[in-house]
Amino acid sequence: MDAIRVRGGATLRGKVRISGAKNAALPILCATLLSDGASRLRNVPALRDIHTTSALLRFLGRGVEIHGPEVHVAAGSNVRPEAPYELVKQMRASVLVLGPLLARFGRAKVSLPGGCAIGARPIDQHLKGLEAMGANIRLERGYVIAEGPNGGGRLRGAEVYFDLPTVTGTENLMMAAALAKGRSTLINCAKEPEVEELGRILNKMGAEVDGAGTDVIHIVGQDQGELAPFDHAIIPDRIEAGTYMVAAAATGGDVLVEGAELSDLEALVAKMRQANIKVESVAAEDGSGAGGVRVWRDGPLKSVDVTTAPHPGFPTDMQAQFLVLMCLARGESVISETIFENRFMHVPELTRMGANVALRGNVAVVQGVDRLYGASVMATDLRASASLVIAGLVADGETEVRRVYHLDRGYERIEEKFGGLGAEITRVKGAEG
Repeated sequence: MDAIRVRGGATLRGKVRISGAKNAALPILCATLLSDGASRLRNVPALRDIHTTSALLRFLGRGVEIHGPEVHVAAGSNVRPEAPYELVKQMRASVLVLGPLLARFGRAKVSLPGGCAIGARPIDQHLKGLEAMGANIRLERGYVIAEGPNGGGRLRGAEVYFDLPTVTGTENLMMAAALAKGRSTLINCAKEPEVEELGRILNKMGAEVDGAGTDVIHIVGQDQGELAPFDHAIIPDRIEAGTYMVAAAATGGDVLVEGAELSDLEALVAKMRQANIKVESVAAEDGSGAGGVRVWRDGPLKSVDVTTAPHPGFPTDMQAQFLVLMCLARGESVISETIFENRFMHVPELTRMGANVALRGNVAVVQGVDRLYGASVMATDLRASASLVIAGLVADGETEVRRVYHLDRGYERIEEKFGGLGAEITRVKGAEG
C-alpha cells in the first residue's frame, strides 16, 4: 500500500488546476450503455474509480480505451447485462449500470454495491422507482435481479417520489426513464451539479429531460435505438476544488483554484467567509470564461458551526476537510453530520495529531488548538484521507498518511498538485499498511 508523507509548515501559494468531476464522469460513463454508438468523454480525471467503471463496462461487453484525460467507449450492442460482485464491491457508483442495462436490454443482474465505509447507503429508492416503471425485482444471494414488464419488456414512464434526495438514485432513474415508454416525473430529486450534468448528456443523446438540478425532473423516453452517442467535456470537480480551497486557508496561503465554479460551492464559501477567509471569483486572463476561485487569509481563523445537508446545503464530502480548519480556529465550533451516520472516522486520527474534538453521536464539538503535530495516521475513507493530508500540511513535523488507496479514488495526482503550491509532500510506494 502507498502512503503520503507530508512535512508541515509550508504556506501554499500559486495556482492549481482542478480536474474533471469524478461524480459526474461515473454516471456519464454508465449512460454510454443507453446507445450502441461510440462516445467520447473529455476532461476525465485519472482516478481508480474511472478505471473501475471502465473495467465494468469492458466486462459488460463494451470496448473502453483511456487516453487521459479522454475516455473512448466503443460502439457495440452485444452486452452481457450482469455486473459481478468483484467489480461492484470496489465502488458504490457501480450500481449506476442497473438503470441503463434494464432500460436498454430488458434485464439486469447487478451486485449490491460497496465503496467507502461511511455508513449505510441503501438502494431501496432505486428499486422502488424501477418497480414503479414496471420492473420485476428480486434480491438473490447479494444480487439485484431485475426484468422489464412481462419477462423483459420495455419500462414505462411513471411518477416516482423519492423519500429522501439520493444522487445515485436520481441518476439511475433518469437513465432508465430515458428509454422508458412515455413520460416520467421524478419528485424530491437530488439537485447536485453532477445530476444537472447527466441531464445535459441525456439531452445530447436525444432524450427530453427538463428540470435536472431541481427537485422535480420530467423525462420523455425515446424508443430503443434512438439515443445517440455523445462527445462531452466533464465539469470541474467541486469537491476537489473545495479541498484545495480549505488547504490554502489552513496554511494561511494565497491560491488560485483554476476551473473552480463559485456557484457550485456557495455553502462552503459562505462558511469560509464567516471563518475570516477571503474568497473571490477570478475571470480567465484570456477571456475564455475558464477562470477560477482565489482563496487567501490575512488573519486568525474564526470558529463557525456547520451542518451538512443535501445540495445546495453544505456538502458532506467537505465536512472532514472543514473540520480540520476548525481545529485551528479560535473558540468552539460544532460540526453536525446529517447525511451519513459513520462519517467521523477521521476524528480519532486527528486527535492523535493534537486536535481537541469530542464526538456526541452525529455531532463533533471542536475546540481550536494552537497547533497540530505530525504523526502516522490511517485513512479510513476518501474524504477522511484528504482531511489528514491537510492536517499534515499545517502540523509541526512529519505526518505519514497510510492506506491512501482511498485518496486515489477521488484525487488526481494530489502530491504533485500540492507540491506545485509549495508543500513538502511525497508518495511512499509500498508503505506498511
